[in-house]
Amino acid sequence: MHDIKVIIRTTEMQEYSERMRSVGKTIAFVPTMGFLHEGHLPLIKEGRKLGDNLVVSIFVNPSQFSPEEDFESYPRNFDNDLKLLQKEGVDVIFYPDKNDLYQDGFQTYVELENLPKHLCGISRPIFFQGVATVVTKLFNIVKPHIAIFGRKDYQQLVIIRRMARDLNFDIKIVGFPTVREPDGLAMSSRNTYLTPEQRINALSLYKSLKQSKKLVESGIKDAKRIIDAAYTLIKSHPETVIDYIAICDPETLADMETIDRPALMALAVNVGKTRLIDNMILKP
Repeated sequence: MHDIKVIIRTTEMQEYSERMRSVGKTIAFVPTMGFLHEGHLPLIKEGRKLGDNLVVSIFVNPSQFSPEEDFESYPRNFDNDLKLLQKEGVDVIFYPDKNDLYQDGFQTYVELENLPKHLCGISRPIFFQGVATVVTKLFNIVKPHIAIFGRKDYQQLVIIRRMARDLNFDIKIVGFPTVREPDGLAMSSRNTYLTPEQRINALSLYKSLKQSKKLVESGIKDAKRIIDAAYTLIKSHPETVIDYIAICDPETLADMETIDRPALMALAVNVGKTRLIDNMILKP
């Protein structure tokens, strides 16, 4: 079994990274909230290819959950995560305690001006402040050369890229394609919340994206028409409550009325009590 180092203290992680950098080693970094599944593996494999040293963080970040969200119940299984990461040849698991990352009196947050005002940021107003803050902290602690994020969380990826540019992080941000189950459902730790019936209904997200892709390829450019068709398809499935369906610019996330260039279609839907997201680039 591969020998893997588990680091808990932030100062120890910084010291490790400094040592690696001092001998010319490239650090690749995959931040996660743990409860790892098949969807994480391609990101980890990509990190293994891109860096001499591969660091995976496991941290359920409290600052991105509002009081009514699922921070306490968010699935966790460190023993299983450890076994999986050993198989993948990860060098370091950074597994910080929240009291080390957010010490008493913590009051500094990172906030973007415009990108969080779209899509998930409308119904989750503190979410991206929490994400930007913890990723900034992790970048300063792990000191990576390369960081890999999944495109399923597309808005998060755009925000992190913008933040890295704005704050002059000397880090290459790599976006990795969405990993799906054989039936098309985007892989997510929250999929474990779904009952068998809800899981079938959850497929409506991917079905609506595929339907939209076909409509655009057939020549339809009216974003509202495509959104309405997706809305009808999703609502035909029980236990679905739509948060948003949007067609927007892939860089600014501003709404597009006409699909005259590549556009991001993104959606968030509650299936039962489980909030799921998915997206696809539509090309006219």
